[in-house]
Amino acid sequence: MNITQFAIEKNRIALTLLFVVLISGVMTYTRMPRAEDPGFTIRTAQVRTIFPGASPKRVEDLVTDKLEKAIQEIPELDFISSRSKTGISVIKVNLRNEYMDIQPIWDKLRRKVEDTRDQLPADVIGPVVDDEFGDVFGTIVAITGDGFDYRELKTIADDVRDELLLINNVAKVEIYGDQAERVFVEFNNSRLAELGLSPTQLKQILESRNIILPGGNFSTAYERVFLEPSGNFESLVELGRSIINLPGTTDLVRLEDLVTIRRGYVDPPQSMMRSAGDNSLGLAISMREGGNILQLGQAVKDVIRRANSVYPVGVEFDFIQFQAGDVERKIDAFANNLLQAIVVVAVVMLLFLGLRTGLIVATLIPSAMFAAIFFMGLLDVGLHQMSLAGLIISLGMLVDNAIVMAESIMVQMTAGKPARRAAIDSAVELRIPLLVSSLTTAAAFLPIRLAESNAGEYTAALFTVVTITLLCSWVITLTIIPILCVAFMKVKQSQEQYSGRFYSAYRGIVVGALKRPVLVLLVAGGVFFVALQGFRFIPNIFFPANDRPTLAIEIELPVGSPIEPTNEVVIALEQFMLDNLMADQNGGSGIINWGAFIGEGAPRYILSYRPETPTPEYAYIIVNASSRDILETQLIPPIQEFLENNFPGLRPTVRPLPLGPPAWPPVEVRISGRDSDKLFEIADKVRRQLAEIPGTRQISDDWGARTKKIAVEIDETRARLAGVSHQDIAISLQTFLSGVEVAEYREEDKLIPIVLRSRATQGAELGVVQSINVFSQATGKSVPLGQVAEAKMIWEAGVIRRRDRLRTVTVSSLLEPGYTAAAINRAIRPWLEQESADWGFGFGWEFGGVMEKSVESSQSINEKLPIAGLIILILLVAQFNSLRKPAIILLTIPLSIIGVVVGLLVARSYFGFITLLGIISLAGIVINNAIVLIDRIGREEAEPGNTPQDAIVKAAQRRIRPILLTTTTTVAGMIPLWLGGGPMWEPLAIAIIFGLIFATMLTLIIVPVLYSLMFKVDFSEYA
Repeated sequence: MNITQFAIEKNRIALTLLFVVLISGVMTYTRMPRAEDPGFTIRTAQVRTIFPGASPKRVEDLVTDKLEKAIQEIPELDFISSRSKTGISVIKVNLRNEYMDIQPIWDKLRRKVEDTRDQLPADVIGPVVDDEFGDVFGTIVAITGDGFDYRELKTIADDVRDELLLINNVAKVEIYGDQAERVFVEFNNSRLAELGLSPTQLKQILESRNIILPGGNFSTAYERVFLEPSGNFESLVELGRSIINLPGTTDLVRLEDLVTIRRGYVDPPQSMMRSAGDNSLGLAISMREGGNILQLGQAVKDVIRRANSVYPVGVEFDFIQFQAGDVERKIDAFANNLLQAIVVVAVVMLLFLGLRTGLIVATLIPSAMFAAIFFMGLLDVGLHQMSLAGLIISLGMLVDNAIVMAESIMVQMTAGKPARRAAIDSAVELRIPLLVSSLTTAAAFLPIRLAESNAGEYTAALFTVVTITLLCSWVITLTIIPILCVAFMKVKQSQEQYSGRFYSAYRGIVVGALKRPVLVLLVAGGVFFVALQGFRFIPNIFFPANDRPTLAIEIELPVGSPIEPTNEVVIALEQFMLDNLMADQNGGSGIINWGAFIGEGAPRYILSYRPETPTPEYAYIIVNASSRDILETQLIPPIQEFLENNFPGLRPTVRPLPLGPPAWPPVEVRISGRDSDKLFEIADKVRRQLAEIPGTRQISDDWGARTKKIAVEIDETRARLAGVSHQDIAISLQTFLSGVEVAEYREEDKLIPIVLRSRATQGAELGVVQSINVFSQATGKSVPLGQVAEAKMIWEAGVIRRRDRLRTVTVSSLLEPGYTAAAINRAIRPWLEQESADWGFGFGWEFGGVMEKSVESSQSINEKLPIAGLIILILLVAQFNSLRKPAIILLTIPLSIIGVVVGLLVARSYFGFITLLGIISLAGIVINNAIVLIDRIGREEAEPGNTPQDAIVKAAQRRIRPILLTTTTTVAGMIPLWLGGGPMWEPLAIAIIFGLIFATMLTLIIVPVLYSLMFKVDFSEYA
């Protein structure tokens, strides 16, 4: 007894099982985790080391190079990149894509770094390994307070953070924009000199005064008593009343009589945050692994609502990013697309199959969908745009099985068979072809699942969802569809089933083509060749921009710029936006709010964003608008123009949020070598060449201009005669210019550094530096710096970047509207290949940006295509026990490319990674149609009285209706995705719609022609 016969005879059991699965699917749907994107693993860790005062070259030689040598021994390494700046080394460690369990690798990295620690200079701080570089903080809340200072805002932020950490779905909450407090002890250099005091002596006095040391203990007969000497500063008043003994005298003075004591914040600030024109703090919230983003969003809203009601008027909480809302909108939009597709497909079936048959086939859609959702839940596949797109793609294909089954049952009933017998015989005839067609379609998606790249990991859910859905469709087609056909299908018996005008016209076309097979194939080959040429006119875009109504603005000043001018640029831009671009000034169309991060990047608020490491010349602004449609027209042009016109030398980037794996800037040329001067010379040539190519703008490199530095060259002889050491000079310079930490002021659980510094104007003029008094520890006297050293202005690289231990300059370019990175790369490649021949040994170049990511992602899929091809071939050979029949089927796949090119050109769309996925899924559908047709030819040949010619023609006539119906339903199911899927899914839908239309028309002609040629069936005399 086969499965269909069992289902018909035990129909109540089958229907009950279906009901249970459907209810389970509905319940699973309500509980499934939601996300905007499926995500991918960030295989990057950061090693950060601080080397105070060291130049970029010394940081590179003494820190970066030593660490890179050790890190390079890790076998799982893909590449390492580093940045050496004054006083800091940042190394990014990137692993190869095939590694999924990366925590043991990070543990290995920590051991390598720790083993290298002894080789580094003694006064370095670190190195510290950050392997949580990929954590996503999808919710960012800005806290502002009119009349509140940073200390008061920090107290509020700490309290709210404690509340947020109590939420079950929260993993981490980090505070951004916080200003570290300092107690400044500011002296007048001349005043101290009059009294015979030096800053160093003052430092020693304060260090010995501010203590927390035990005074011992003693025991009595009943208890032990501990002694605690006083000394800890309990207040700033007590600090000011510290007694100072003037050297060489018995005079005592209070510290407050010599210096000014004030409480403030670290100066200059390391980083800042602003929100809608005001200084602010930010709370960045990340979700725990496996959490529910919608539940998290509601819980965060509840906490913020309570905070708003508790804190005084003037304290405002504003959501700069709220991932839960974006996810909810995205899921709702895709669910609506899916619902529309279901309705469209159902209407198409009702129109073409009639009411009864249409309703029977239409029952497959919700049944297969909810069954698939049930199994998705078992396999931990959540709801996100990839899994929902997989359901939509599957929708058009899953009805293929039901249409073919219902058509076969209807034809056999029309020929006179009883309904029960017709259902069982049809199932026996079709179960293997339908299973093979479902498996071959799933196999076509397999390279996506196996691809070892971020893009492959990002889209891997397509394979899982499509496979589950098609297999559920196959099982339901063999069980529930026959049950419903037996119960409800009513047909009239007739012996003339394929005699209508439509079938006669198709028969004439097929016979005409079979009589001229060579001509038909030449025409098809010519059309295919012409279509391939059309690819040159289709833009190549790796991933489109996100459809969130959010802008990202990056501001980069010249390397070495302090944070103050960066902040001034941000303030000026904020004022421009407040005056001109706000939604409430433009009828509700414009900017709603924003958050600016100055001196560092924002937290990783979306997976595709790569945060910039802290650097004072950088700012990142997240701007939320009223709608996505206005970004390119109303917001980006004026903001870009304002920044470029008002701040020469600034490098602004204004763009929508990215989608998929990060690939920015779009055009990058990396030049590597060991000689910096030669690298700069080559980079200048590359910049000039890029500037001559139409479509490029904002051409720059990542090293920037050289920065100036004052080198203090100490005269050994004079320094020795004056009793001054190198350490004396360094400490005096640091104290006078930037200040030195001398003690800690302890306030409850806070430790606030006390910084001793001069009140003199902080500057870099040589005259100021030369006049600084240097205190000698040995003699107790001070001498002007100019007597023992000479200060000179020199120029050096502000930053040294390396990739795989080679110095690397990356020349990058943004794009004018209408141009693509692929076109720019094609234009400059011949010049690079010619010029690089003269660069000499040890110098090379490679493309980065979109080109690198696109090639990496496409190659990762192409490498797995042979596996899918082999599986498909084995399935086809196993079904037909033939090599020629699978060859015919595989030869039909290229026919789909014709329609893809036509569709992308007509719709003015683009070719990208998602388009490639559409072509792969299209190949699976085309294979299905060919399998059904060739399988029918074989069955017609086995019928008594049929000649080989009759078998081919009759099989084509018998299969044209189900093939056209499946094509129509698939195309109809893709239309909502085309119209409402956004820029990401539009090209996939276009590729499937147009590719399938053209491929179906050609398949119905080409497959019979190829079959006749492969099996030497002559139609020259056929009438």
